[in-house]
Amino acid sequence: MTESYEPQPVAEPVEQAATLPRVAMLGVGSMGGAILAGLRAPGVRVDGPITVTTRSAASAERYAAAEDVLAYAGESDPDANRRAVRGARIVVLGVKPWMIHDLLREIAEDLEPGAVVVSVAAGVTIASMEELVPAGVSVVRAMPNTPANVGLGVTGIAGGTTADAAAVEDARRLFATVGAVLEVDEDQINAVAAVSGSGPAYLFLYTEEMTAAARRLGFDEDQARLLAQQTVIGAAELLRASGEDPAQLRRNVTSPKGTTEQAIFVLQEANWSELFDRALAANIRRSEELAAPGD
Repeated sequence: MTESYEPQPVAEPVEQAATLPRVAMLGVGSMGGAILAGLRAPGVRVDGPITVTTRSAASAERYAAAEDVLAYAGESDPDANRRAVRGARIVVLGVKPWMIHDLLREIAEDLEPGAVVVSVAAGVTIASMEELVPAGVSVVRAMPNTPANVGLGVTGIAGGTTADAAAVEDARRLFATVGAVLEVDEDQINAVAAVSGSGPAYLFLYTEEMTAAARRLGFDEDQARLLAQQTVIGAAELLRASGEDPAQLRRNVTSPKGTTEQAIFVLQEANWSELFDRALAANIRRSEELAAPGD
């Protein structure tokens, strides 16, 4: 199990719907912690306490005073995962990909009939998980991203062969507490991971490079960071608030024969379209490798 994550402040939930059924979360690391924070956000209602498992007793102790969370520590309770899933309608697997199958074998007999198992692990196929759960238990595969930490994530979800509309809807409402949700076929999940799952890293890399370029122009570290980071933050908010197509926003800033146009020419000469195609293809290829037997 991954280490406990200290919930971060999140934005107002995207959706404040009817009460979610009881939820168990096995592993509350970075992503699991973000989902847990969304479930605990104002306006979100969950039936009964959210049961969670952590690796260490110290991590579980963080929730000792919480009325809405019941935590079990694996290091002090060998049956922590089995205890957590009993009575849960939605079971979120928040552990590392290589741990998923062993975890399912461990909890299979304790899963409630009709439960929905939701995995956020990259590269672990629905078919491989369905083989390990009892009949009547549905599997949904999800690919959230790290902006879920501030309630602004986007999650792709795909239901398995036995997941009916109600099971997929439960998963959708779960992830709607931390951002937008897109329902896709499983063969698109790796592409979701390449675009939005890994997407924040691409933007962070851009910000790194812009900061470094500003330093080379003579700004000190604090000045360079301010110029680059606030530009990214402000531009993202402008994109959200305006509702404009990003191409149109780019044109709005790019005056004919102006300074921005010259910089855009240089960037476009680098063939960004081909570069992004290659980058996303490499990402998808790695997801497929992770799903291959023996990896």
